[in-house]
Amino acid sequence: MSEQEPNEPQQRGRQPWDGPPAQQPQWGQQPQWGTPPPPPPPAQQPQWGQPPWGQQPQWGQQPQWGGQLPGPGFPGPDSPHLPPYGQARYVAPPKPGIVPLRPLVLGEILDGAFQTVRRNPAAMLGAGVIAQGLGSVISAAAQTGAVSGWSPAALLEGIGPSQAAALVFGIAGVGLVLMLLTVLMSVVMQGAMAVPVARSLLNRSTGFRQMWTLSRSRTGALLGFAGLLILGVAAVAAVVVVGTVALVRVLERAAALALVFLFLALTLGLVWLAIRLLVAPAAIVVEEIGAAAGLRRSWQLTRGNWWRILGVTLVVGLLVGVLTQIILIPVNLLGSGLGATVFAQGGEGESQAVRILVTVIGAVAGALVAALGFAFQTSTVALVYLDLRMRKDGLDLSLLRQLETGSDPEGVPGRGPAVVRGDTSAWQQPPYGPPPFRG
Repeated sequence: MSEQEPNEPQQRGRQPWDGPPAQQPQWGQQPQWGTPPPPPPPAQQPQWGQPPWGQQPQWGQQPQWGGQLPGPGFPGPDSPHLPPYGQARYVAPPKPGIVPLRPLVLGEILDGAFQTVRRNPAAMLGAGVIAQGLGSVISAAAQTGAVSGWSPAALLEGIGPSQAAALVFGIAGVGLVLMLLTVLMSVVMQGAMAVPVARSLLNRSTGFRQMWTLSRSRTGALLGFAGLLILGVAAVAAVVVVGTVALVRVLERAAALALVFLFLALTLGLVWLAIRLLVAPAAIVVEEIGAAAGLRRSWQLTRGNWWRILGVTLVVGLLVGVLTQIILIPVNLLGSGLGATVFAQGGEGESQAVRILVTVIGAVAGALVAALGFAFQTSTVALVYLDLRMRKDGLDLSLLRQLETGSDPEGVPGRGPAVVRGDTSAWQQPPYGPPPFRG
């Protein structure tokens, strides 16, 4: 051995009695006894649902210390999708029926109203036809008389002034009675149609007979509420007439400007009052209370929610008006076109008969569209009422309890006592979280 040749054990950096170099174990295998632990691989970004080192342990092996149990969709410990330590994860409220059982937003109210009409067509459309039927018949009769050229002048010929005045007052009285009957039927049907909406919250269908059976006991209270409304409108009209006459006598020429501001203030006051009393018919039927109690209940529920209810009412009214015109304009144009082209070759009598037929068909189509619009608007008002009770009374908790127990399957959800009265901030905590909008 040459002197320049270094010692082979010293050159290799180990003692002569050491054995052969130990083989480094692969990552994920159990290291051998007496060997140093293998260095960790370079840090990688953990994938969703995988351990931090990007490799799933084989079946039957224990996961490495510091990792997490494998499973699909399980986020890592530092994932931003997990809530802070000590807080529960968000759980979506159940939705057994048309809307989720929590305070609602505008889109859910509109969708719930549409779903109610679609799932309960006999009850909703039948009640809508009854509510709008009398007014549609009167409108169709007036349009048919105008098309046929009928005029009340023929009745006034050959009679004295006193008889003509009596005839005019009689016709006006009949029209007033028919208008009052229309109002009464509309209020009664509006209250009765809250039953299918409330039952649809728990995915319970309702027929027309069942709707009437569940709301029949509240007919007297609804008629009383309608009577109070009529008396209120009559009193306001009397005050307006008296006030107008007094202003004209006192201010004379300057009365016109004062009357403009008076009628503007009166309109705003009536709109404000109508919103505050909007949910009274639904409260009368669902909670089985009287007319006066229904007024107080509506006043209580709408307190602090006036602007939101006004916005919902305006959106629904605009939507119904636009859809009504979209449906009726083609029908009227088609009838006018057929009368002017296909049936124009006949005589005067045939042309007039065709015009009357087209007018009647248009009136029938208008009545059906009006019934559909009434059903949609009434469903919206009922959902607004139920939403207000969820916000102020904890109605959603009562409905959840009724859903779990399955109690009263043929009744009206919400007729039982409220779970919470007053402040509901205590029950709007995780896991359900706050509602999407607090009025």
